[in-house]
Amino acid sequence: MNKKDYYEVLGVSKDASQDEIKSAFRKLAKKYHPDVSKEPDAEEKFKEAQEAYAVLSDESKRKQYDQFGHTAFDNNGAGGYDFSGFDFSDIIREAFGGSFEGGFGGTDFSDFGFGFGSKANRPTKGRDKIVRMDLDFEEAVYGTKKEITLTLNDTCDECHGEGGFDINTCDECHGSGTITAQKQTIFGAFMTKTVCNKCGGKGEIYTKECRKCHGLGTVKAKKNIEVKVPAGVDTGVQLRIKEKGEAGQNGGPNGDIYLEFYVNDHPIFQREGSDIYLELPITVAEAALGCKKKVPTLYGNITLTIPAGSESGDKHRVRGKGIENVNSYGKGDMYIILKVKTPQKLSRDQKRLFEQLAKTGLDDDREFNKIKEYL
Repeated sequence: MNKKDYYEVLGVSKDASQDEIKSAFRKLAKKYHPDVSKEPDAEEKFKEAQEAYAVLSDESKRKQYDQFGHTAFDNNGAGGYDFSGFDFSDIIREAFGGSFEGGFGGTDFSDFGFGFGSKANRPTKGRDKIVRMDLDFEEAVYGTKKEITLTLNDTCDECHGEGGFDINTCDECHGSGTITAQKQTIFGAFMTKTVCNKCGGKGEIYTKECRKCHGLGTVKAKKNIEVKVPAGVDTGVQLRIKEKGEAGQNGGPNGDIYLEFYVNDHPIFQREGSDIYLELPITVAEAALGCKKKVPTLYGNITLTIPAGSESGDKHRVRGKGIENVNSYGKGDMYIILKVKTPQKLSRDQKRLFEQLAKTGLDDDREFNKIKEYL
């Protein structure tokens, strides 16, 4: 199967800088991560982006690729370049706004088919899970409780995550979990380590395999998790739910769940950070004479005094009527923007009144007089 050009996969030119390559991969990771993307081919595109970045971000491997193309890695593990030891967690953490405390923790990139080496016997944290949560505007403003249902790999309660019973040292790898072999490439001979096929890299085998999990130590389970959404969250804000993700391996802790919020628009309010904006229509007469208007806020109605001579675009600030700051104490403010509405249809009496007003003119208006100088 012909592989796509790595530069084409990332959408960068062949003379792209390392910063451009890194930025391109961040965008693709954010777009196609299987836990977030709804696109049917997201996992495949995510794999392609990972493979391209692993090669092009390494100057040595990039030179090999520029000279020989994909053939430079054809004789290495997993049918291509051996990605064992390549850590994507930092760059993916950056892609998702840096809110992933401790990185993607137990995200097991070998799940994406790149042969990332042996799963050691040491305890390993389970894979993190990213979940999109849609919120109504009011739910984001006031906070709420939601229940999410996820299907996750959970520790098998039959074998307690061991995968079987009656443990013995693997006679194939002698407990190391890996098999060492020599591979010949166009750059010479290399010693490579591959996962022991007999024990799956554990270094141990069981006399009796667990029937429930078929030796995996984990089973698929549906979980209902109640989430307390704090007041003030906005689109793009992430919430970490500790150790509620995929089951760990060899006694390691569960991964985490990361909720990424998407907040729906409101019919009349607009949000900018912790501040709220409302456009308030008023008549020409109300603008000229001044008036009092009842105005809705997030916390009930208020009465706004509009001074005589107001104009479209005038801004009125109402302190403390904005949204609670999710990262600190206090609320933002509300800004009411006046919009003077010109009537589209006039009765005969109304038209006569406006004709009288038209005689007033703008002779005493400073801005008009500036323009008048050029007439």
